[in-house]
Amino acid sequence: MAITTNQGYARLPQGDVGLLASEVAQRLLHSTALARLAYVAADGSPRVFPMLFHWTGDEVVFATFGGARKIRALRARPAVAVTIDTVGPPPEVLLIRGEAEVHEVDGVLPEYAAAQHRYYGEQAAAATIAEIDQPGLRMARIGLRPRWVGMIDFQTRFPGGTTADEFAQVGREGD
Repeated sequence: MAITTNQGYARLPQGDVGLLASEVAQRLLHSTALARLAYVAADGSPRVFPMLFHWTGDEVVFATFGGARKIRALRARPAVAVTIDTVGPPPEVLLIRGEAEVHEVDGVLPEYAAAQHRYYGEQAAAATIAEIDQPGLRMARIGLRPRWVGMIDFQTRFPGGTTADEFAQVGREGD
């Protein structure tokens, strides 16, 4: 059962995957906002990469072309974090953590095509797909099944799990 009110999902703790059913999460998962994928690169340094994504209902799916450096890095260290957000006001933020699974495929990844259509519309997506859909194309599917979900909407959910009153006092000198 989907929780569609702020009050309904406000009672779920940060980390609860049930937050994915909230109105805010669903809006962000079906939006054209870029997802920012954070992972550890092969040299051990952190990376954050903005990417188009497709939500399957179970996984956040990213696509990249075969040979991309992030493929090897994600296989070596699959723990990732993702944020999808709006600037607001008020800003809305969806935070997801889990382990990425990477599979290489021949040809255009279906989730890549779906993301192209959602972000750019039918005509532009068709042109992009036709341009890359050539013999020998290899793509990688990066699938993330959420294991931890956080939500901040600056109305009922604030950073650090604070209330609106507590958040309003952050950074102010105490009594």
